[in-house]
Amino acid sequence: MRYMTAPYLRIATEEACAPPELLDRYRAMLRDGSYADPGFHSLLGFYMTNTEPRVRRVFERMADLDALRIADMDATGIARQILSITAPGVQVFDAPTGSALARLCNDYMSDGIRRYPERFSGLAAIAPQDPAAAARELERAVKTLGLKGALINSHTRGEYLDDPKFWEIFEAAESLDVPIYLHPTAPPASMIRPFLERGLDGAIYGFAAETGLHLLRIIVGGVFDRFPKLHIVAGHLGEGLPYWLFRIDFMHGRMVAANRYASVTKLQRRPSDYIKENLYITSSGMSWAPPILYAQSVLGVDRVLYAMDYPYQFVPEEVQVTDDLPINAADKKMFYQSNAERVFRI
Repeated sequence: MRYMTAPYLRIATEEACAPPELLDRYRAMLRDGSYADPGFHSLLGFYMTNTEPRVRRVFERMADLDALRIADMDATGIARQILSITAPGVQVFDAPTGSALARLCNDYMSDGIRRYPERFSGLAAIAPQDPAAAARELERAVKTLGLKGALINSHTRGEYLDDPKFWEIFEAAESLDVPIYLHPTAPPASMIRPFLERGLDGAIYGFAAETGLHLLRIIVGGVFDRFPKLHIVAGHLGEGLPYWLFRIDFMHGRMVAANRYASVTKLQRRPSDYIKENLYITSSGMSWAPPILYAQSVLGVDRVLYAMDYPYQFVPEEVQVTDDLPINAADKKMFYQSNAERVFRI
């Protein structure tokens, strides 16, 4: 097995799965039109109705937490996957259904982890539609099931986590000392039309634009002033934010000074400080040396983690790209292994 001969363990930190029951729910919603959100139909409609072999292989692997997934990991040198429920997760359902499905998803992941404890860890699904129930499920998932945090698929029916009504979730994560992974989903109905018109609503750009917006709302909304020990993880090398640090700081300061918007308040620190100190980023879907090296240079080598984005971007040769990063052995071990072990307490 390739991972056993490397001087580090490759821990992939954004690796999707889903129980068959959840996938069946998605298919039913597509058929009956009970959830009219255009992003849901664009994202799930593509993957669940497309007969192209590559697309079919993605969903063949999605519900597998056994031999097929382990074989793919062995073939690409991945020692461990940190599992999470695929977008849009349980956030497209009403609150009671979403909360029940979150519990089902977490039990499903936990069963897979028990079968392969040396190969899998997991991030809990939660339903922000009911923040109190989400906080309780996060506590159960961490304390009872041994999961390593939570993954939230960005907006929940068009609502964002900077709204204080959701902050019970942040309070629970900070108290449990576990991170929240903010993962993309399709932009909400209020935002998606210009993306749909040119096929830009998914991973090509819409995901990053929407999730980067969500992260920035959390930062400038004062979440980290209220919860200074909270950590958020973002994929795709930070959804673009590391490249905007100077301009975000400059313009946020100007807007606060000018009192231009009542909703823009003075923070205890610069926005970039929170990005550097409360945010971790992963390389999911971004197997390209220049932006990885840039992110390490501005955030620090201790803030950037490896991810593959399995099974959506299961491209075995991309592992060689990150193996060949022109960084020293200690930094490469941090990128692949040590950072993940520290952030997710593996």
